[in-house]
Amino acid sequence: MAFPRLNAAAFWMVPVAGLLLMVSFFVPGGPAQAGWWSYPPVSTQNPTGNLINGEFIWLLAVAVSGVSSIMGGVNFVTTIVKMRAPGMTFFRMPLFVWAVFSAQIIQLFGLPALTAGAIMLLFDLSVGTAFFNPDKGGNPILFQHLFWFYSHPAVYVIILPIFGIFSEIFPVYSRKPLFGYKVVAISSLMIAAVSALVWIHHMYASGTPNWMRMVFMVSTMFVSVPTGIKVFAWLATIWGGKIRLNTPMLFALGGLIMFVFAGVVGIMLSSVPIDIHVNNTYFVVGHFHYVLYGTVTMGLFAAIYHWFPKMTGRMYYEGLGKLHFWLAFIGTNLNFFPMHPLGLHGMLRRVASYDPEYTFWNVIASIGGFILGMSTLPFILNMISSWINGDKAPDNPWRAIGLEWLVSSPPPVENFEEIPVVVSPPYGYGMNEPLVAGAAHQE
Repeated sequence: MAFPRLNAAAFWMVPVAGLLLMVSFFVPGGPAQAGWWSYPPVSTQNPTGNLINGEFIWLLAVAVSGVSSIMGGVNFVTTIVKMRAPGMTFFRMPLFVWAVFSAQIIQLFGLPALTAGAIMLLFDLSVGTAFFNPDKGGNPILFQHLFWFYSHPAVYVIILPIFGIFSEIFPVYSRKPLFGYKVVAISSLMIAAVSALVWIHHMYASGTPNWMRMVFMVSTMFVSVPTGIKVFAWLATIWGGKIRLNTPMLFALGGLIMFVFAGVVGIMLSSVPIDIHVNNTYFVVGHFHYVLYGTVTMGLFAAIYHWFPKMTGRMYYEGLGKLHFWLAFIGTNLNFFPMHPLGLHGMLRRVASYDPEYTFWNVIASIGGFILGMSTLPFILNMISSWINGDKAPDNPWRAIGLEWLVSSPPPVENFEEIPVVVSPPYGYGMNEPLVAGAAHQE
């Protein structure tokens, strides 16, 4: 890392923020009660009269976490720009690195707004400022702008690394070079750029002027262009390949299917009339969970199974891995798909009970939730038993191309005795050339 001490400081600020959140449950008046967005004027109410209340500590935790992520973003971006291996040009970088790079750019331009908003709200609570108090000339809508300017791009911060994982896995298990490598790399930067122009679609129902609604409806729809480029490239990579449907590939395909469905629904939600109609209903909850649970969790599991042999030196049990996939895939769809018809029929989110006409889809969702919970059992069993008793993993069990696959499993502390010199692209399956100078061809 370019700044190891900065990285360590950023890391240790995360448990501090988490501890603050836990402490907020035990102060007089109870924890923060203004929702995860902490909108004023609800968040500026202080019925106990105590300076240190649950909302104050919650906002302090958000500020600490925000500073931590900004510090981490500085470290990641600097490391990628300045500390690549010899010969590792930008267009020889793995697409996972491109994805992390783009995500951290979002952190650097977006998080300061949220962190500043949390600090301003802290001042309103503690020292009597009026940034968001309309009685004293403040504007509560300003906080919504500061909050959503980062909190929607935060979705891309989370999902961009998953896109990078898909781009690593599909070429390996299709035995083909990634289609359109440079365009896919640039599309990650496009997502980072467009993410700064979409936050208003969370505020269509907040008195936003019609001209602004139209502008941000178009900009939100434009996100489908770089994401569509990625989906097209992944499908073109898989097409005609020698596909191996083992556990990492199954999870990557499952995540891709869920992302395509979530993307279609996302285009619907970017439309002003549709969004206003389903605002604050379970339709939005279903869409959100298809993105941030269906796609992201499937991608994370794909990564865990793909790199498990490299990290542990042991092979996982393929049968348990596939059982985990099918339970997770079926459970996720049964759990979250019913939320869409529920939302279209008017069931509001954040409500503890529901009317009888919503019973059928809620029962289906509950069954899916139980199946989804059960899917973690074969995963935990697989990880523990494989780590202890699994077959010894070869250095490159998937015949993958990448620097990590050139060292032993698990890797030595120093990774390489000599710094490798990269001489070819990262996805050269079917090409008769090595990745690094002096190394054997990995295909």
